[in-house]
Amino acid sequence: MMAGLYTAVLTLGLYFAYELRFDFAVSLEFQQDRVEALWFVVGINLIALVFVRQLDTTLSYFSVPDLKRIVFAMTATLVLMLSLRSLPMDLVQPPRGVLLINYILSVAGLCVLRLSGRLYRERFNQKNNSSDRRLRSNLAIIGAGDAGASLARDFLNTPARGFRPVLFFDDDELKHGKMLHGVLVAGKPEMIEDAVNRYQITKAVIAMPTASAKRVREIVQIMSAAGITVETLPAIEELASGKVRSSRVRPVEITDLLGRDQVELEAEAIRDLIEGKVVMVTGAGGSIGRELCRQITSLNPRRLLLVEQSEGSLFYIERELSAGGEGSIVVPLVANILDKPRMRQIFIKFKPQVIFHAAAHKHVYMMERQPAEALHNNSIGTRRLAAMAIEYQAESFVLISTDKAINPTSVMGASKRLAELELQRLQSSGDHKTKLMAVRFGNVLGSSGSVIPIFKEQIAKGGPVTVTHRDVTRYFMTIPEAVGLVLQSTVQGEGGEIFVLDMGQPIKIIDLATQMIELSGYRLGEDIDIQFIGLKPGEKLFEELQHNTEEHQATRHPRIMQFVASPTESALNLEELVPTLHEMDVPAIKRKIRELVPEYTPHFD
Repeated sequence: MMAGLYTAVLTLGLYFAYELRFDFAVSLEFQQDRVEALWFVVGINLIALVFVRQLDTTLSYFSVPDLKRIVFAMTATLVLMLSLRSLPMDLVQPPRGVLLINYILSVAGLCVLRLSGRLYRERFNQKNNSSDRRLRSNLAIIGAGDAGASLARDFLNTPARGFRPVLFFDDDELKHGKMLHGVLVAGKPEMIEDAVNRYQITKAVIAMPTASAKRVREIVQIMSAAGITVETLPAIEELASGKVRSSRVRPVEITDLLGRDQVELEAEAIRDLIEGKVVMVTGAGGSIGRELCRQITSLNPRRLLLVEQSEGSLFYIERELSAGGEGSIVVPLVANILDKPRMRQIFIKFKPQVIFHAAAHKHVYMMERQPAEALHNNSIGTRRLAAMAIEYQAESFVLISTDKAINPTSVMGASKRLAELELQRLQSSGDHKTKLMAVRFGNVLGSSGSVIPIFKEQIAKGGPVTVTHRDVTRYFMTIPEAVGLVLQSTVQGEGGEIFVLDMGQPIKIIDLATQMIELSGYRLGEDIDIQFIGLKPGEKLFEELQHNTEEHQATRHPRIMQFVASPTESALNLEELVPTLHEMDVPAIKRKIRELVPEYTPHFD
């Protein structure tokens, strides 16, 4: 079919090339030449099109690469036939003017043919044959850049999706009043309220992948005030990775409103840390552990050991990494870090060189009622694992700590602080080459057990949304940002440091709850209420940034601070607590922890 259509277009092109060259008065002599040239010129053109694989393509799919191939094929045949005219050979030689006109007509004809097929598929065939015959809604696109243009083209070409772009809005005043794919750039997003009724806009899509969280938050508020639903494109990192298309819109998430600027990392230094090494991640199935595994696999380790106590969590991260083509280097290991024989067997068999210790009990209120488990897993488990890393000569050991370890009021925070102190003691004791360090940061957006999934669940049930206190604040980071800075900290560490990530400004939890309610399309106080339930034992109104005993030092990365403190000698040996740890009552354990962590302020019922 394609060969027949191309032959017809090329034949008509050559026929009219003669007509145009001789002002539609072709003499009998040149009419005879036209007949003789037909098989020769059209034949060479077809051979060139076969060479650039245009006869193998689908008629209704036509894009810039196809256009380039057609132009290349027609240009090559034109150059060839003009060159043949200078050879002393008895060949069919159409006039130069005919060849030039034929070149223009052939390129134009082939492009019109292909565009017609594409337009039929996109504008008519899909519209007529689609089983979804919903009435199309008018759509506003916020952002008239590359992402917005791509999105508009996709919606215009696929009317069966049910939306028609009618206006662009953009902050760039130079674009105002211009047309993009036939759609007007009306002005700044703040002007949308005046256009909603006039253009009957029911939905807006934010097509600004590089916009700041502050600007996205402002636009969402404008759209909500105008009474229209708002969605967004994926973040620039997702688009750059090729995981999603620019046309894959999704609802605006709270992470879009609280997101932070992209972090610049020392990519080569981080790659040198990981490439060709055996890397172990404990707690590989958790929020931080999963992201560590994702980023580490992109750095070409020799082997990645996924150590996880929960078989179900381990299954999902191993399946995700294997689906991404990393199955050959990933080793899933069901193991408890407190199981010394099992962990020793892993060290002997795989000899990990870089260890990221993310396994922990982290839920504040739950650990407050079970302090023995927090101390056993978070403190004793970390000490044992670090000691084993030293014994088997690992290069680096990195503890994922928390800002709750600073002047802790919770058992969980105190157990993490104790783990930090144990690392510092191990670092300063004995002659070894293992670099032990800890990295502290605040809450990560969307992690299991954090307020965001809890608020989502409460909103889905119709409320109320529960907040502990009107003035409570927390620091938040995105999971990829936190993990990237953990890797950066590891590169900078020499052993014994506690790194603290720049967490920006604290966020009031009541503001977070309000924004999530509004994003869900509800109105605070009318549809869903906020209920204050009081601080739970161990919780603070706000998190602190450093201990009084720590000296703050800058590092070569602006988003990473370093605290250096002399390790203190402890009158208690952690291992001596193990035999009786689960026999002690809660207050007794808290008193023991305070002996080990003097800055700990326990809560006693």
